Amino acid sequence: MVANLIEELAWMSEEDYLRTELERETKHEYIDGYIYAMSGASKNHQRITVNIDRVFGSHLSGKPCESFTSEVKVKVGSKFFYPDIMVVCEDNKQDYYTETPVIIVEVLSKSTRRMDETVKKLAYQNIPTLQEYVLIEQDFVDVEVCRRNQGWVSSHYFLGDTVHFEAIGLAMAVADIYERVENEDMQTFLAHVETIIP
Repeated sequence: MVANLIEELAWMSEEDYLRTELERETKHEYIDGYIYAMSGASKNHQRITVNIDRVFGSHLSGKPCESFTSEVKVKVGSKFFYPDIMVVCEDNKQDYYTETPVIIVEVLSKSTRRMDETVKKLAYQNIPTLQEYVLIEQDFVDVEVCRRNQGWVSSHYFLGDTVHFEAIGLAMAVADIYERVENEDMQTFLAHVETIIP
């Protein structure tokens, strides 16, 4: 989902936010007392999210960890965000949010890039359970993984690479993450594959 950077002006307590969020038609993220409306996602954004969640869900079937999409919030201090995908292994038993993800995935867009790469990145790194923060471009192929055990230094993955989600012991090809995504990188990749495999 995409966060609009226009906040509603009135300050709101966490309790009021959690209560009124259930009644709102539009989802809102909450940052230090102020709420920010979420808008819809593009088809490419949704394709990436569905591709990853499908593989995560299958891999985690029968295991204690589970994946959630952007309908469930993560609480970080005085902030609540709606990550595109989270994996949670030990939950806090709240119905509408968690504080204990091990993986968070955000799909980037022009309108969310600044928030995802700054405010959210810094906030997420303060979650004690978080092991991997993943940022995925939708307009071109680039999967960035920041891992706690590597000091949050970025590793980038491109077509032909495999991304290892170490927190859950899963390897996923970048091409599978971008399946059906329509951008120039994927068009070039698919055309190349067709020349190799007629």
